[in-house]
Amino acid sequence: MKKSSSQLETAFSGVAANYKGQDVDLYEIYKKMRSESPVLEGDFMGELGVPNIAGHEAGRRTFTLFKYDDVMAVLRDAETFTSGFIAAGLGAFMDGLILTGMDGELHKKMRTLLHPVFMPKVVNTWRNTKMDPIVREEFLAPLAPSGRANLMDFALHFPVRLIYSLIGFPDNEPELIKKYASWALDILAGPQVDPKNAAAAKAAAMAASESLYKAVLERVSQVRAQGEFGGDLIGRLIVAEYEGRSLDDHEIATFVRSLLPAAGETTTRTFGTAMVLLLERPELLERVKNNRELVSSLIDEAVRYEPVATFKVRQASREVEIRGVTIPEGSMVQCIVASANRDEAAFDGADQFNIDRKVKPSFGFGFGPHVCIGQFIAKTELSVAINAVLDMLPNIRFDPDYPAPVIRGAQLRGPDSLHVVWGE
Repeated sequence: MKKSSSQLETAFSGVAANYKGQDVDLYEIYKKMRSESPVLEGDFMGELGVPNIAGHEAGRRTFTLFKYDDVMAVLRDAETFTSGFIAAGLGAFMDGLILTGMDGELHKKMRTLLHPVFMPKVVNTWRNTKMDPIVREEFLAPLAPSGRANLMDFALHFPVRLIYSLIGFPDNEPELIKKYASWALDILAGPQVDPKNAAAAKAAAMAASESLYKAVLERVSQVRAQGEFGGDLIGRLIVAEYEGRSLDDHEIATFVRSLLPAAGETTTRTFGTAMVLLLERPELLERVKNNRELVSSLIDEAVRYEPVATFKVRQASREVEIRGVTIPEGSMVQCIVASANRDEAAFDGADQFNIDRKVKPSFGFGFGPHVCIGQFIAKTELSVAINAVLDMLPNIRFDPDYPAPVIRGAQLRGPDSLHVVWGE
């Protein structure tokens, strides 16, 4: 077990380091940009040292947006601001078959075919039969007697265990699952800023992607051969149909593989961030403990206030104008969702963490036609984990023997560690 866990932890740390960018006060910079230069010509994130997962040509013009209304308009209009170029970036590690890198009718048809599998009705059956028992019995029950932990260790492992169980992998092969999860993280580490690391990282990502594809394809083939399609994701994808169209084994394996790099990563960091924000506010912690209906609002506000994925990129399919700035056809448009989520023109007290604020869309899971298809799974996993922690780790608080946790990173943002104690 130790070897596989170490492999997974090393991969997770490597991804965090790859995307962290410069150690600067990003939110102060965003506030200044919203005021002085809401539409900036230039690759803002690239200049901070964040690698580009989009894979566009060097020298192609890039424009960066910081305001809520502009980001919403771009993410909503998938015809003018396209995503197909992603297939040549991160999608290159997945044979170009990635939902976020599809446009037009192809994207619409694939999403319509897949969408029913990710609806609340389906996910809520998983909550009771898989998610809650796994989190409580396999993770927190053994942890509870210790009285202290780095909660990011739990945060790293429980989403991996959950997503692979929901996909349909056997529950009795934990070491194999950790290996698959480390391959998924190796794919995310493929794009690099430093040219010296680029070739090796790309080769490692391609090898990891191929290994992960073979593992998923083998499982899909096994499930189809058995002919008994249960409630897991693979079984549901096998029987999914839209306008007479169903998915073959290659398509299912490729789609499942495309889910995995972010499936654990996003949930891990969002859980860590939500718990930091909660534990920093003892009065709020007591409110949430005593009223679990607030957990959903806690998650939504954490995603607004400190999104893990801090920006989205699109490509202009025609010449457009935003706030008087002409954006030529073919230009890349970088939407800083972390800035838009704190736009004072869109949110009252935008820089305050407030779970009681009036509900309004934010962009942590994207927006528009390409909004994250798995967001309800992620939110349900988070809800299960937060509720279980509050139930099973009484009087939880920061460990005074360690520095207070810090939420950091220009992209894939979250805490590196979260040391807590509980009990008397």
